[in-house]
Amino acid sequence: IADRYRLFVALQYCAKPIVTGTFAIDGFPVMQEMLIAVRGSQEELRRKPLAIFDCCPSPPLKWSRLTCQCLIECARAGVPAELVSMPLTGATAPATLLGALVQHTAETLSGIVIHQVAAPGAPIIYGGSPAAMDMRTGTTPMGAIETMMIDMAYAAVGKRFGLPTHAYMALSDAKVVDAQAGMETAMGAVLAALAGINVVSGPGMLDFESCQSLEKLVIDNDICGAALRLVDGLRVRTPRLAEDLYGAIYEGDHFLTSPSTLEWFRSEVSSPSEAIDRDNYQTRQAKGEISAGERAHRLVQQLLSTPPSPGLPQDVAGELHRIMRQEARRHGLDRLPALP
Repeated sequence: IADRYRLFVALQYCAKPIVTGTFAIDGFPVMQEMLIAVRGSQEELRRKPLAIFDCCPSPPLKWSRLTCQCLIECARAGVPAELVSMPLTGATAPATLLGALVQHTAETLSGIVIHQVAAPGAPIIYGGSPAAMDMRTGTTPMGAIETMMIDMAYAAVGKRFGLPTHAYMALSDAKVVDAQAGMETAMGAVLAALAGINVVSGPGMLDFESCQSLEKLVIDNDICGAALRLVDGLRVRTPRLAEDLYGAIYEGDHFLTSPSTLEWFRSEVSSPSEAIDRDNYQTRQAKGEISAGERAHRLVQQLLSTPPSPGLPQDVAGELHRIMRQEARRHGLDRLPALP
């Protein structure tokens, strides 16, 4: 019941919609019941979905009974399904990037058919998690540029069909928060933003999608902020492009205190968290020469020092506990793991 319990925990402490999925045929109805309990009704859940369900074909070109069932139930419930085709070049897909793209397209379109036959017009996301296999190590590098190239290519296909898109980008194959983690994550975040991918499932991830690092998540929040600032572009803020060309000339020919600077500097230049070092060297020495990972760890400890506060009304939280306890008893458990 790990799929149900994961959603049970997330619903109590998350304010944003959740990407989840089912691991068993009997999982979806219970998860749907919890989602309805939070939203108030099936109609309200359909109007404002609270979760996205990942549905993954088995490469090459197979759909399991479990995944087909999830697609069908998502469609009928009006809960968005996210198709996650996973071709692995040279292993479960053609070795060429375009060959893997063709397989991804076939698997994803077949998933759309299954989903839309169940409920035409139901919400669906054109996603994936391909990888360009590293033949030297037998691993699935998500931070490889070739993997990102497949991601951007299938996103272009999805957009051609007029569908929202998803990718596993802004993540790293590194095992610690280091230079490799920063390089692969930043490159993926920027490319995902420039490709217009709508849902990016990578921030915080290390080790081939297998690990979540809170320190990396803090740094990745700044990386994503920079990527979003990039695609926001250069904006016309004033009637004339250089309206403030002379600065505060009557106060000494500088720009620091001119009205235009005071009005626009926060909008024009974003400010990252304390995980990012923008101090001069002397200030950094005075503060202590610690790495970005160590600074992020300090921020994580600050966040964790504040007890989580469930955001649900007491009656809704009680209903979630009732549903989950009932499901646990059905599988032979007399109690649930303790929560804060």
